[in-house]
Amino acid sequence: MKKTAIKMKSYAPKVNIVDNNNLQKKIFHILLLSIGTLALCYVVILGKMVFNIVERQSLGSEAKYLSNEVGDLELKYLATSNKIDVALSKEMGFQEIKTQFAARKSLTALNLTSNEL
Repeated sequence: MKKTAIKMKSYAPKVNIVDNNNLQKKIFHILLLSIGTLALCYVVILGKMVFNIVERQSLGSEAKYLSNEVGDLELKYLATSNKIDVALSKEMGFQEIKTQFAARKSLTALNLTSNEL
């Protein structure tokens, strides 16, 4: 034990102590800053998520309202379309146009002579 104590006494003054300029405090502050930043990001993301859920619910109720309105318009359309006929269109001033389409004979209607093939 005496040898060890003497060795430590003679060795201790020769050792240079490294000063890290309070490295532990700097690391602690960096950790606190990163935890604070992550907490802030968590609150922002959570707030956006809640806002999106509320917005989706309001859009769902608006979609139900629009669906009902479309149903009402479809019923009005069906009721009106049953009233429309040729007599009503003539009363409103519409005229029926005769159209002629170009037509050609089909291949089976052609007369093929026996020496063409």
